[in-house]
Amino acid sequence: MSDKVEVLWLSQNDVIAAGGLDMAAVVSTVEDVFRLHGNADYVLPTKISLEWQKPADLPPGEQKNHVNFMPGYVGGPFQTIGYKAIASFPRNPFQHNLPRASALIVLHDIEVGLPLAVMDGTLISTMRTGAVSGVGAKYLARKDVRRVGLIGAGVQSRTQLMALKVARPGISQAMVFDIRPERAAAFAAEMSRKLEMDIQVADSAEGVARRAEMLVTATTNISEPIIRQGWLAAGTYYAHVSAYECEYDVIRQADKILVDSWALVKARMYSTVALMWRDGRFADDDLYGELGEVVTGKKAGRETAAETIIFSPIGLALHDVAVAHRIYQTAKAKGLGQKVLLWDEPVWK
Repeated sequence: MSDKVEVLWLSQNDVIAAGGLDMAAVVSTVEDVFRLHGNADYVLPTKISLEWQKPADLPPGEQKNHVNFMPGYVGGPFQTIGYKAIASFPRNPFQHNLPRASALIVLHDIEVGLPLAVMDGTLISTMRTGAVSGVGAKYLARKDVRRVGLIGAGVQSRTQLMALKVARPGISQAMVFDIRPERAAAFAAEMSRKLEMDIQVADSAEGVARRAEMLVTATTNISEPIIRQGWLAAGTYYAHVSAYECEYDVIRQADKILVDSWALVKARMYSTVALMWRDGRFADDDLYGELGEVVTGKKAGRETAAETIIFSPIGLALHDVAVAHRIYQTAKAKGLGQKVLLWDEPVWK
């Protein structure tokens, strides 16, 4: 038997060719992983966040540059291990004409531990984050929703809207607000064509939130809440994707609060509900549950049309690893990517 080891390298173009932009497939994979999460068929260490900037070096209210390291094992039909390293530099789009986030995902052989593949994780991470809100919408949003509200017009709002359209194909209208109106206008023009929807630019976050039947906040805001008490109509599904994006009273007045992993939400101390828990304003028992419990049927999702439900995920490496596994299998079947030599023979055994 040869000791030669090669690793498959998949560029972003390879990832796309292997189905990386197929949102329906990503939503399906993410839903499968939530089911495994609800049945405890996974291993998920706390993500490590590397930060080095001092608050005094940042513009007011802006997130620090950081790199997150996120490992995970996914059981069930996946039986795969791997990790994502993702860098988030919020000023990149405006100062360097680069994406805010860039990532690599590495998969390992579960029997012998050797690396199988290294691939672009930027696209996978963005797609799976949108898909998480889409799975949430499947179980937590009203079936008759027609209008989506989006706060933030960055890359993430694009995949959020794509996933919501997969989960609730009947949506036909969207409103978007961004503190940079030109970004909102570009978003509306692009996504109107892509999804064949009527997308309008709003002049305020309040105008979006008050009219939305499904609401998404996907921003880099950390200092001042965007969504205020009393803005959400009864029956709204609100995907709280990022950091300190709503007032505490918005959380308190919702009928149900769900997360993806309560342990990780508290460990990351990032989103509004985590900050409330830190401040003693939200107890463990106030949480309705984790989405995996709903997907497995252990808890009910939406039970009435009037329920206001907030879903505040922190992001699970399990989703990255599972989507990457599907991409890897497809890439192998299609002969995509490049094999890169790790060694002809190991120096030591």
